[in-house]
Amino acid sequence: MAPTLTWLGHGTWQIDTNGIRILLDPFLDDQPTSPVQAADVNADFILISHGHFDHVADAAAIAKRCGSTIIAIYEIAEWFSAKQQIEKTIGMNIGGGIELPFGHLKMTEAVHSSQLPDGSSGGIAGGFVLTLDQKRVYFACDTALFSDMQLIGQMGLEVAVLPIGDLFTMGPDDSIAATKLLQPRRVIPAHYNTWEPIAQDVQAWARQIQNDTDAIAEIPTPGVSFEL
Repeated sequence: MAPTLTWLGHGTWQIDTNGIRILLDPFLDDQPTSPVQAADVNADFILISHGHFDHVADAAAIAKRCGSTIIAIYEIAEWFSAKQQIEKTIGMNIGGGIELPFGHLKMTEAVHSSQLPDGSSGGIAGGFVLTLDQKRVYFACDTALFSDMQLIGQMGLEVAVLPIGDLFTMGPDDSIAATKLLQPRRVIPAHYNTWEPIAQDVQAWARQIQNDTDAIAEIPTPGVSFEL
């Protein structure tokens, strides 16, 4: 079966490929748009883009219950190991890549702050490019627009997942510019409509993508999977 992506609301994603389940930035129990609770999900691997509460909140509980491996920037991986007693972690840094049982993972730049819930430094924020069954999906995660997205796009992307909420990340207009730099076949929004300060008209965003770029806009529904 082809890999599937499932939006679990906000910046949280579930990726299933060849019998392996990956969670990105699990924030479920305190997230008003999540279709599931942390106790309802399983994960072999958990990817963490940065240290903010709304991206790490449920990671430790899920990892302990499932024996998951947490993958993050080095400082966050060390924090999970030392402060949360997570047995399996992989610390990375921007530009680094690694072959894993599900495929290849590369950590990319993100322009965003990163502080862990207890005030510890979360190093710097990142995004991820996953190569799954020879298709690449880019999770920009929490970021501003940056020109090196053009270099990420040169890898050849099937899907780019971009934040559109504004205020804490880039908004709809900058996501259009990002799409032009990245040149993905499909683009999917995230990190919007969780709370009023990041509310957006996603239908208007999709029309703008269709009118101004060559990408196909996909509007996700929390809990509904689609094939990569």
